[in-house]
Amino acid sequence: MEPLKNLYTRAFLERFADIVKQEYNGFDTGRFLQLIYDEEWEARELKQRMRHIAVSLTETLPPSYAEALGILTAIAPQCRGFEYLFFPEFIEINGLEYYDLSIAALEHFTRFSSCEFAVRPFIVKYPDAMMNQMLSWAHHDNEHVRRLASEGCRPRLPWAMSLNAFKVNPAPILPILETLKEDSSEYVRKSVANNLNDIAKDHPGLVLELAHKWHGHHAYTDWIVRHGCRTLLKKGNPQALALFGFTGSADILANSIQVLTPSIRVGEELVFSCSIQNNTNSPKKLRVEYEIGFVKANGNLSPKRFKLSEKEYGVGDYEVTKKHSFKLITTRQYYAGTHQLSIFINGQEMGSVLFDLTFE
Repeated sequence: MEPLKNLYTRAFLERFADIVKQEYNGFDTGRFLQLIYDEEWEARELKQRMRHIAVSLTETLPPSYAEALGILTAIAPQCRGFEYLFFPEFIEINGLEYYDLSIAALEHFTRFSSCEFAVRPFIVKYPDAMMNQMLSWAHHDNEHVRRLASEGCRPRLPWAMSLNAFKVNPAPILPILETLKEDSSEYVRKSVANNLNDIAKDHPGLVLELAHKWHGHHAYTDWIVRHGCRTLLKKGNPQALALFGFTGSADILANSIQVLTPSIRVGEELVFSCSIQNNTNSPKKLRVEYEIGFVKANGNLSPKRFKLSEKEYGVGDYEVTKKHSFKLITTRQYYAGTHQLSIFINGQEMGSVLFDLTFE
């Protein structure tokens, strides 16, 4: 796959410069491009390129923050999509001391790209004012602004600075999630669920309490609760499993666990199978998962769990076969050695087998 950082082609940057120039005749396209294509450009990753473009804009737009922000505000509707995240980056770099101007601009920009990264320094600097603002955004008629209310205050938002205060005490987040728990937009609901999942990593009891309180009242909220408890489910939390009907039973088994490819190379697929047996006298709702213990650099195993199936199993035996790709990906480093495959049903380990991964 083409790296995302390569979105920023010269053609893209020239088109963007043309848009700026329509609003600001004094924009120096040549200097803008010269600043961007410095000796470190090729080595920069995606977020670094976004920051660098924002810095280059700072050097080529008017020195007045208000004037520069006015230009970006005017052209924002023409600059839609992920690649324009350098708009809020410009605010993050330059606007922390200009609260009112910056917050109004973030509300505007998020409709066209997204501003969840840029709001976080403002939350740290102005915690009370910002959480009041975000609660207000949670009532906004635009789904992108409502999503910003939830996404921006996630304690563990990927790619972003952590909000350590909310890891310790997530209470300021809860009124926002309460407001959005039946939101009509799936885009917003996904953010609420992800925020809950973040909180669950530090405060599982709080999320379980909310889950029991919210569950069963609205289909939208039920989906949020289910998705927000996914880490708790993966960890086999008994209360989370019971909430969704996944109760253990001594008469539910996984037998004949086999790795059909006991030795594979990086880039190939692991193929395995097992027999799910419901030996009770009635259908049972089962969450069947497999866990791979990946070999780390020090030789220890690092477990990662994946969902195999989640459905009602009638009385009897069910043969299940699954493939898991060991294709090289940027989010995981593979190491040669003996790995472990385990099968879990409703949070209970049913058995494990070993297999070897090589680079040859």
